[in-house]
Amino acid sequence: MRNANGQVVLATSNAGKVKEFQAILSGRGFDLRGLGEFPELSFPEEGDDYEANAIGKARAAALHVGMPALADDSGLEVDALDGIPGVYSARFGGEGLDDRGRTELLLERMSHLEGEDRRARFVCWVAYVVPGGGVLVSRGECPGRILTEPRGARGFGYDPIFGVEGTDLAMAELSAQEKNRISHRARALDALCERIAASQ
Repeated sequence: MRNANGQVVLATSNAGKVKEFQAILSGRGFDLRGLGEFPELSFPEEGDDYEANAIGKARAAALHVGMPALADDSGLEVDALDGIPGVYSARFGGEGLDDRGRTELLLERMSHLEGEDRRARFVCWVAYVVPGGGVLVSRGECPGRILTEPRGARGFGYDPIFGVEGTDLAMAELSAQEKNRISHRARALDALCERIAASQ
């Protein structure tokens, strides 16, 4: 299910995700191509399902460029908020907010919560689509808690307010190597690579 030269288009314009995908998949036979090489590619409107969103983006990219495509949809789920912001994590609070604005809004919404009520998880669904061919999907999860204030300068998105389970560190305080070992995206991609290998 892979090109002989390993070329795969990565269906995201998020620079942070691009770096993570490249680091996680380094040495695994993927030659990742960015969206910047393929203008005029449009994605279907995202809905309320991680898996469907990931497949939709990967399928659109694969059909547009004529090579296998990789896409993910991920989010932060807070137990006490019934899974909010979840699949809407990148859109939480509306289009006018950036990463910092979204984290501040979430902290405000959770200001009255303590202890176990701050439990949360990062979730990622990854889809790999071959033009006119098969679809493989996998899921990864990283459990933790929402901190009371941002910490660390690494990562992106909600990383500064996500405390990684089993550590005293925010995701944004981890080294890139450590994050790419235990993150939800790393776990989803590890599982996907196993599925791709099994399909060869």
